[in-house]
Amino acid sequence: MAHLELNPDRVLPSDPTVRPLAREIYASVKDLPIISPHGHVPAQWLADDEPFGDPTSLLLTPDHYVNRLLHASGVSLADLGVGQSTFTPEQARAAFRHLCTHWTVFRGTPVRFWFESELAEIFGIDLMPSADTADEIYDAIAAQLVTPAFRPRALYDRFGIEFIATTDDPCDDLASHAKLAADPTWTGTVAPTFRPDKYLEPAAAGWNDLIDRLGEVSGVDTGSYAGWLAAMENRRAFFKANGAVSTDHSHRDARIEPIDDAEADRLYALARAGRISAAEADTLRRNFMFAQARMAADDGLVMTLHPAVYRNHHTPTFDTYGADVGCDIPMAVEYTNALQPVLAAFGTSPGFHLVPFTIDETVYSRELAPLAGFYPSVFVGVPWWFIDAPEAMARFRGAITETAGFTRTSGFIDDTRAYLSIPARHDLSRRVDSGYLAKLVGEHRLTLDEALEAAHELVVGNPKRAFKL
Repeated sequence: MAHLELNPDRVLPSDPTVRPLAREIYASVKDLPIISPHGHVPAQWLADDEPFGDPTSLLLTPDHYVNRLLHASGVSLADLGVGQSTFTPEQARAAFRHLCTHWTVFRGTPVRFWFESELAEIFGIDLMPSADTADEIYDAIAAQLVTPAFRPRALYDRFGIEFIATTDDPCDDLASHAKLAADPTWTGTVAPTFRPDKYLEPAAAGWNDLIDRLGEVSGVDTGSYAGWLAAMENRRAFFKANGAVSTDHSHRDARIEPIDDAEADRLYALARAGRISAAEADTLRRNFMFAQARMAADDGLVMTLHPAVYRNHHTPTFDTYGADVGCDIPMAVEYTNALQPVLAAFGTSPGFHLVPFTIDETVYSRELAPLAGFYPSVFVGVPWWFIDAPEAMARFRGAITETAGFTRTSGFIDDTRAYLSIPARHDLSRRVDSGYLAKLVGEHRLTLDEALEAAHELVVGNPKRAFKL
């Protein structure tokens, strides 16, 4: 039976002249607090502090990183609990067996790094996942999940989380955030994030119903474009009053461009009547985004962009299981022209911060680094989703740093629904950045003191600056 052993030097450079430097740099940051400005962990978990149900529903079912590779290997998403309203203990155990039986498909992926870190460092399990060890690992995890030490709040403290943001619908009442704020026994910081994507896509099915709901919640008549603007301003103010520091936007392209009010009124009326074309809807959506940027310059909420993903690429999977189950695929993106209108308007505004992310690595050195190297408002988002992996993270540093330096990036973003993977994800980033900095020291491009200072800033200083924490 194979045993799981985590090498303390994992991911650090193999070059024997650089590795000692990387060790020293990593040691200086490995225990720093976790700042997580973008993610999808429900605030309700921390507000209610109820025990987690079972290993599968916590570690497997909500994690599309894991599900997609298992699906590619022939495992049904239904057998992993995805989209299932009821999932028996026997089914949960069987799903975990699928994960362990197919463990070899995760070789060379960050998923393996994260999961092994969770098993060894959180649960103290030293068994390598396999068909033979699946039940033993499952039982060992299940036995710990019922203990007080594995309640959500206890884990928050254990993980050293200083700040964590959720992702929330504009019409959400933020009751769980309010419950935490009113709880004198809660000492952490959990902030909502304003995510208005669905309200900015006027050709999408159900958009009119959403806009009606927006009007009800805000108390504003959304029958006109002016009403839509007022309702959005109302909800943004509500989110900010409840601790929000940022808004999050994910559309098919990054274009943010205004149109005049008369044209906006016309297109909005067409959308409300259900008669807007796809091209007209894109024009209105880009104007909606410009309005969000204008509001951000006014209210100070940081604007983050996650564009260029083909959502729900496999339509039958979306029809059966819904969104965010692993069948989203990256696309190419263009930023220089797309962001020119909004940066011309707000790029030097004191209150405006824009954090563009990408899964298209080709734009890092060509577009994003030069933008961040000029505009004081632009901070380049670190690798996320498909490229939050060691090689991609190192490529990111090489592509961005020569033009924008170390100070113009966002700080690590874990972007996860898998709560227990947060420490491992941040640890991987710290290891990769330590290796990159050690290489610069080894090449006499930085002193060790400079590298130590830069490592600290990447972990703590950058996210606090970019997200105004």
